[in-house]
Amino acid sequence: MGFRQGAILASCSFFLGVLFICYFVDHRILHQELTDQTIEDGFQFYATFFNAPPAIKALLHGFMGFGILGLVAKLQVWDESAIFFDGSSLAAYVFAISVYLAVTVPNLRTVVTPADVDTRVDRIEALRILSAGNTIIMVILGAILVLQGGQEYARRAEMRELARIEEEERNAKGKATAGKDKKE
Repeated sequence: MGFRQGAILASCSFFLGVLFICYFVDHRILHQELTDQTIEDGFQFYATFFNAPPAIKALLHGFMGFGILGLVAKLQVWDESAIFFDGSSLAAYVFAISVYLAVTVPNLRTVVTPADVDTRVDRIEALRILSAGNTIIMVILGAILVLQGGQEYARRAEMRELARIEEEERNAKGKATAGKDKKE
């Protein structure tokens, strides 16, 4: 594994870790009965998340760029593996960032700093959409990790097969050379 693949794995794993922390709140919001306590826990959790210091937000966004940089760098080797695995991973990663920008950020703002026209019902609905968006991003990042693992598995299987073919060719040459020596 090189730097480029490490950048992808580190970025995806980091965000999966952050989203798994969010999932403790998201699970209760999405899959259990909504109580006032669950809603208040969600509001409190995401308010803490939203009001994090700028350095934390810069770290999150930096890791996003780090993942894209790794995927684009891996695409420089333009072979079938890069087209299928890395191209699919890049498309999925861009989709995850799109979900983050189009769903997570606006709904997080609605939950934490609602506009004057936003009611409590709007904030609860934004909280549910935010939780669903986080779950979608988790699935996408998991798929990227599976694609990267599949690429490594395919590369290793190809190397084993090439080594086996080379060994067979060497054995065939050795037998042909030994047969000539016996005739002379």
